[in-house]
Amino acid sequence: MGTFVEMISDDPRAAAIAFAEIKRLDNLLSKFNPRSEISQLNQQGKLKVSPDTLEVIKVALEFSKQSEGAFDITVAPLVDIWKPAIKTRMMPKEKIINAAKLLVGSENILIEEKSRTVKFLKKGMQIDLGGIAKGYAVDCAIKKLQQAGIKSCLVNAGGNMYGLGRNGTRPWKVGIRHPRRPNEMIGFILLEDRAIATSGDYEQYFDSGNRRFSHIIDPKTGYPVNNGVVAVTVISSSATIGDALSTAVFVLGKEKGLRLAERYKNTQAIILTKEDLNF
Repeated sequence: MGTFVEMISDDPRAAAIAFAEIKRLDNLLSKFNPRSEISQLNQQGKLKVSPDTLEVIKVALEFSKQSEGAFDITVAPLVDIWKPAIKTRMMPKEKIINAAKLLVGSENILIEEKSRTVKFLKKGMQIDLGGIAKGYAVDCAIKKLQQAGIKSCLVNAGGNMYGLGRNGTRPWKVGIRHPRRPNEMIGFILLEDRAIATSGDYEQYFDSGNRRFSHIIDPKTGYPVNNGVVAVTVISSSATIGDALSTAVFVLGKEKGLRLAERYKNTQAIILTKEDLNF
């Protein structure tokens, strides 16, 4: 899924079980895999998909609805524009961004439940599950570990983590990185049968003038988010929720983001802004 996956466990069976499940889902959900169902759907515009792919898309559409479009998997055409722009540090042309925006909108995804068919209503549409698939894969890996009777494990897929059980006699201890000082932590979270996910503007970005252009795109503007938020950490009972919610809250901004997070039970959101960090 375009990231590293790490795991810690004292059970020698855990690695094979967790990595096999994540690899299975990578073969379905990864945009980077040309043979995946998501890649095939993007190429064809219509596809009968597996139950897992259908489930992730349905959950993503619900997040889009709850966040009023702040989270939207149809943002893929915009991501494809900004990803190379960030690497080359060159601003894309406005007309190209505006053309891609016309393809964005989850309301243009049609799902036929009985046949498990997903169809795009606009030609040229694509989806990118980068904001939810890693969390979903972590949740599925944890389920497989639990089914095998494994009591203790930390699974980390690109910063989307789940701490199963305890790390020996203590909860799993996870650091929250300072958004501007890579070697510093601003705090630590203790996990026990809980998930944590962080979205920030400090992994993929370029600075131009007084603005940072990161990889997190606002589907409504077509540009990287520019609302003062620099990082969002979500702690939840589900890695899927944590993954998608951290992105949605980041896009919505502090006030609207907190209101969205409050709708989810047993979930907390930590939002860091430029003002909080005094820059």
